[in-house]
Amino acid sequence: MNKTKQKRLAAAGWKVGSAKEFLGLSDQEAALIEMRMALAESLRKHRVARHLSQEQLAEELGSSQSRVAKMEAADPSVTIDLLLRSLLALGVSRRVLAGILGRPAA
Repeated sequence: MNKTKQKRLAAAGWKVGSAKEFLGLSDQEAALIEMRMALAESLRKHRVARHLSQEQLAEELGSSQSRVAKMEAADPSVTIDLLLRSLLALGVSRRVLAGILGRPAA
């Protein structure tokens, strides 16, 4: 959020904070969510880089297009295991996966 908007909201009585603060998450819970989001974003990025539709990726994974959409949206029903297996199926190396998981939160 840009500083101007943040100041305008604060002046109107809104408190600006993080999702972690709002939801009362522990450091571990916040880290897990950040990792899930990073994996989901990376899955979409690598799928697009391979010029695959969600339907085509689903076929490669033996899944459905709607499941791939949920994976890319970091839906809580999608396990981190499934995200990792899907990235590996796209040819992402373990080294790249380690980089994705090791990135600091934005």
